[in-house]
Amino acid sequence: MLLHPRKTFYCILLVLISLVLYQAYKAYRFTMSIDYKSIDEPTALGKGLQNAGVGKSDMKYILQWTSPNNVPLVYMGKGQQGFLERKCPYTNCFVTADRSLLGDTSKFDAIVFAGPEVVRIHTLPEKRSSHQKFVFATIESASNYPACSNRFDGYFNWTWTYNLDSEVQWGYFAIRDSEGVKVGPKKQMHWMKAEDMDPVSEEFRNGLKTKTKAAAWFVSNCYTLSHREDLVKKLKEEMKNYDMELDVYGKCGNRKCPTKEGEDCDKLLKDTYYYYLAFENSFSEDYVTEKLLHALENNVVPVVFGGANYSRFMPDGIYLNAKELDLKKLVSKMDEGIKDANKYAEYFRWKNHYSYHRQFESFETDPYCLFCTHLNNEEMVRKTTIYKDFRKWWDTPGRC
Repeated sequence: MLLHPRKTFYCILLVLISLVLYQAYKAYRFTMSIDYKSIDEPTALGKGLQNAGVGKSDMKYILQWTSPNNVPLVYMGKGQQGFLERKCPYTNCFVTADRSLLGDTSKFDAIVFAGPEVVRIHTLPEKRSSHQKFVFATIESASNYPACSNRFDGYFNWTWTYNLDSEVQWGYFAIRDSEGVKVGPKKQMHWMKAEDMDPVSEEFRNGLKTKTKAAAWFVSNCYTLSHREDLVKKLKEEMKNYDMELDVYGKCGNRKCPTKEGEDCDKLLKDTYYYYLAFENSFSEDYVTEKLLHALENNVVPVVFGGANYSRFMPDGIYLNAKELDLKKLVSKMDEGIKDANKYAEYFRWKNHYSYHRQFESFETDPYCLFCTHLNNEEMVRKTTIYKDFRKWWDTPGRC
């Protein structure tokens, strides 16, 4: 028996509607099933996001042009993984090393180049768009990895380095005031004067009484551009005139911590030594590493040696600068602190007003979170920034 034409039409229409609803349901299930943390294949996720309706305007795509094994790229993770795990304020940044993910490299919001590698490679993006940022990224000093070629002048839009002028700062620590507000490091610091700082407590003074040895140095790189090893030899000789010794731990010395655990090394430093050598391996502006933090965290007076303006990182009166003081004056000051408990305690008055924190303790100072935050800052992204004379900005004078 034949169906009426109108009934046939409604049957076909009902089938088509059912198919459309089924496909829509599948698409919804696909969207809800995406696990951003577990994605190992960026290309697959990129295609999945597009199919699921997550548009280009929602996600900030970051292309690692150089090897993803270079620092700081290696800790970015894949896809959104790094930002999600850090619980960053913005997690809509997607990291990949797949240049074909979007079909055209000019479609990425940012392209990141690891400094030590990009200065040696010949292949760079053939084209770029006005919206995207080319980012020079490294935690290494400019002295160790200079950019001598003029091809990078006018090439980078942003930098991600230890330099305090960088859009994304890779600092080894953040400085907070007594209210917990981040105040540094930065080019212009407004420190309290040492004489205005409160004295340390009696309890803190008593804690310093366990110290019995003059100075320690933890080091693994024995031959450096700063020639710190040469200064240390001379320092040792001068210290002998005051019956002081410098204990060297690690590959460049003959001493070892009680165990391999860092906490035991810290306890040894805190309980035993008056001074700690925070000597950098090279001289570059703003290049101050975890060596300084190592001293400040463990109630030891740092003796610094580097190319930075240390007033950007510490208030006066809490450290000794081996680059500014001649050896005799330096060792004399060290001796004064050891012999005069009150004078030594003065070095720590800053603790009543400031505190030092590792960069990853807060998303506010985490450079990876900052990177994604900047990409979501429309004002920053729209602003045209170009390092026209990149070599002058980056290179240490005399290195090229």
